[in-house]
Amino acid sequence: MHVLATPIEYLKGVGPVRSELLKKELRIFTYEDLLMHFPFRYVDKSNIHLISNINDTLAYVQFRGKIVRLEEKGLKRSKRLIAYLRDSSGEIELIWFKSIRWIKANIKLDKEYIVFGKPSFYSGRPSLVHPDLDIVDEKINDQRGLHGVYSTTEKLINKGLNSRAISRIIRNLIPLLQNNIDENLSKELIDKYRFPSKQDALINIHLSKDLKELEKSQKRLKFEELFFLQLHLIKTKIIRNNKSIGYSLLHLGDNFNNYYKDHLKFELTNAQKRVIKEIRLDVKGDKQMNRLLQGDVGSGKTIVALLSMLMAIDNGFQACIMAPTEILAQQHYETISNELSEMDININILTGSIKTKARRELLEELVNGDVQLLVGTHALLEDKVKFNNLGFVVIDEQHRFGVAQRAKLWKKNKYPPHILVMTATPIPRTLSMTLYGDLDVSIIDELPPGRKEIQTLWRSDSSRLKIIRFIREQIKIGRQIYIVFPLIDESAKLDYKNLIEGYDSIVREFPLPDFQVSVVHGQMKSEDKEYEMQRFVDGKTDIMVATTVIEVGVNVPNASVMVIESAERFGLSQLHQLRGRVGRGANQSYCVLMSGNKISSDGKIRLKTMVDTNDGFKIAEVDLKLRGPGDMMGTKQSGILDFKIADIVKDNKILVYARKEVESLLDDDLDLSKSENINIARFYRPYARERMGWSRIS
Repeated sequence: MHVLATPIEYLKGVGPVRSELLKKELRIFTYEDLLMHFPFRYVDKSNIHLISNINDTLAYVQFRGKIVRLEEKGLKRSKRLIAYLRDSSGEIELIWFKSIRWIKANIKLDKEYIVFGKPSFYSGRPSLVHPDLDIVDEKINDQRGLHGVYSTTEKLINKGLNSRAISRIIRNLIPLLQNNIDENLSKELIDKYRFPSKQDALINIHLSKDLKELEKSQKRLKFEELFFLQLHLIKTKIIRNNKSIGYSLLHLGDNFNNYYKDHLKFELTNAQKRVIKEIRLDVKGDKQMNRLLQGDVGSGKTIVALLSMLMAIDNGFQACIMAPTEILAQQHYETISNELSEMDININILTGSIKTKARRELLEELVNGDVQLLVGTHALLEDKVKFNNLGFVVIDEQHRFGVAQRAKLWKKNKYPPHILVMTATPIPRTLSMTLYGDLDVSIIDELPPGRKEIQTLWRSDSSRLKIIRFIREQIKIGRQIYIVFPLIDESAKLDYKNLIEGYDSIVREFPLPDFQVSVVHGQMKSEDKEYEMQRFVDGKTDIMVATTVIEVGVNVPNASVMVIESAERFGLSQLHQLRGRVGRGANQSYCVLMSGNKISSDGKIRLKTMVDTNDGFKIAEVDLKLRGPGDMMGTKQSGILDFKIADIVKDNKILVYARKEVESLLDDDLDLSKSENINIARFYRPYARERMGWSRIS
């Protein structure tokens, strides 16, 4: 058995009780797991300060002196142990609130100690709370320099496994590793970037002599983590492209050309034209297209999707577009029907509310090939829904559909149809390369000309009367208004109460018969929700009071004001999606962010970002920095972003270098069979087995 595979209980300082806790709390089962438990920060214990020199500009301080006396003060929960440490310049209090009995029993008076901690000041007097304490002995050199701080848990701390104890057991492990760490990068890469060896990097990450050595080791380990992720994603993409047979859409026929020349009501943006060319190149070949289309709200993704579906129809294939809600499917159906009203194309819609007789007729027309373009919801995935020859599938708001659900669509054919998945949630480039590295990505990064920029205002409760007057003025000139309340959890009574109280106060301000107010929330029945939304779409109500159920899907050009209550409780991407519900017509539109007076620093950054920019990609970059990739994409548990040391926000440059090296490597040696790549191949095989199915979005 390889030494790294040794169970953790056999390591000096661990034993059976601690090993069980390490397994449960930190998922550390073997020597290798412990070795890969990296410090999350480092403290520099190089300098010894004099007590008299301490001041509030020092984040951490280290002293050398003798503990001259101990005393306990307070009772029960306020009980604390105070040790008085003296050096040549003065005296300082060391204070403990926990483990008092154990600490008191182990402190030796008049012995010299090295003390390290964060100073706090009370009435101008400094003290150290729960400092690190080491008796000075012949190993003094080991107590100086850079020290890693390790994540731990309360249960581990109660068993004596705090950060320092974890550091000690790692020090017990290091001597066992000599010549037992296999290299996993090629000599060419190590030489090119002047990386330390894998063994040196792993030892230095725990026991660095200096900052320069630590940074080199961190860079090496970050590079290889991102390198193997990119290797897996790009290799998966190449293999899929080589194996996946698709339908060849060779011809641009009458439908595409007539619509483009005679029926398209506006000039396409350069970004739309570029994306259509990218799709055209894909579908002309004999491989299945798998393309992600990113575009901000209102950037014209639907027209790109329509032109792409016309390519399939011109080649004798059927096309379909799937939306996450019935109202969004209905809007797609109406938009596409209007666009193609003067053309001879059979379009239909399939949703859960279509009656039995009409559904049966539609399914017959579909299997006969009479329906050329079908719009639908999840209903498209039902086993009864069969196509004659489905050649092109568009999936709108792809994150609303699971992988297994999407897969049902391409099993309805002999060969899988071409897939275009669309999202109005911009994804930063670094995250896109990581999550969707095995997909082709197209971006529409400009809005149609003439579209007025939405004006975004941030106001507190003290401005509420002004906002109510503003809403009245907008309604008077014929506009409609959204007022959105946060509903973080559908079962949260407090949130529901806030929504209903908000609705009641709005009805008092805007009473019948002069005003009509709708309400929509997640606890309503689907048919009631659809009915209320439809009333607003039809212009029968002036104000829609809602939760984030309107985040995706409602397209009302006449709605010009979006008021978001308690805006500080929303995430940035959600705020941006909500704002995108207005600004869809020719009128000037407004988004009003209402907040309380007390807001966290992150909350202030989010609201200020919304006021400063309408650019979804800039907003996504800020969101990524604030929330981190896992939370942002809802992939915290997926394993995709479960990095040990890399950070795709901070390590963007390393990610780009790693991806370039992978592309170069696979161009030269796709099978990793060359002798110079033996280390990479040996490490990659088990890596790939663990991650099968990871990145398959389509």
